[in-house]
Amino acid sequence: MMLHGANIYKYARELDCEPEEILDFSSNINCYQPEQELNVPNAAIVKYADTNYTALKNTIAKEYQIDVKSIALYNGATAAIYALMDSLKAKSVYLYAPLYGEYQKAALKSKKDIYKINRIENLDAEVKEKSIIVFVNPSTPEGSYYDLDELFLEWKKKKCTIILDESFIEFEGHKSLRKQIQDYKKLYIIQSFSKFYACAGVRIGAVFTNKKNIEKITPPLWNISSLDAEFLQKRLSDAAFKRSALEVHKEQKQQLQNILKSSNIFEQIVESDANFILVHTPNAAELFEHLLAHKILVRTCGSFDYLSDEWLRFAVKDAEAHKKLQAAFESFTKL
Repeated sequence: MMLHGANIYKYARELDCEPEEILDFSSNINCYQPEQELNVPNAAIVKYADTNYTALKNTIAKEYQIDVKSIALYNGATAAIYALMDSLKAKSVYLYAPLYGEYQKAALKSKKDIYKINRIENLDAEVKEKSIIVFVNPSTPEGSYYDLDELFLEWKKKKCTIILDESFIEFEGHKSLRKQIQDYKKLYIIQSFSKFYACAGVRIGAVFTNKKNIEKITPPLWNISSLDAEFLQKRLSDAAFKRSALEVHKEQKQQLQNILKSSNIFEQIVESDANFILVHTPNAAELFEHLLAHKILVRTCGSFDYLSDEWLRFAVKDAEAHKKLQAAFESFTKL
């Protein structure tokens, strides 16, 4: 069972090839990935970083239109999830599933009582008062965006602690609930920067919340490297990157949708508001192995709640990768 995407190193060993030879459709990182040279002054390596990462936080605050005092930075969004879950006192956690599997692991590690809601079939299910709510929006693995205004009001009425993961929200420009963090003090937003800004190797994630909460979840000193902070600050400040990334995403996503549809392999192709597309076929196991033989890796989805391995997820890639995927589909249908 595939628990996460992007495990190209494991499959490269199986195929006896270099990881770079594999087209990784399992990894949902922005397909717009310009080369960027980072000239790091010696002082950035020799000296300790600013413990508050002031320059980076100022850049994030400007980009995401939030108070700089409402930002806590971690060594990746996953680290933020574990730290946040551990800091919350409530025992009952409602996971709107399917969702990123680390939320359940983090809740178990923090000895919470877990309740799962099938958001696809039972979105309006009741939750306990003063419980913890976890909702990923746009969702994973299918990329659905939810208008949460009504649910948000219900959660607030019940005085719930709300964790919203908006790590994929930049791709389609949907409305964020970031502006609510000053009005509702029990709202926490998880933000990954690796997805849209195409820097999975740069381990920085954030929690956005009311500034009074920040003191309770302050991470350890120097938990982010100076090099990572320098890179992310420059990328967030690059307006040309964002414009080009949105244009390329729109074009390449449409191209992938057309290839998936024209293959006539899939019984269902789920409409997505992110940079990946979920599909269903009873021949998923055979297709997965066929694609892997062509050095194409896709995400199997049997590890997600309420899904089986008959569901596969394809991340949006560049035109050359899509062309190779299309050729592999054509050879599969001829078998």
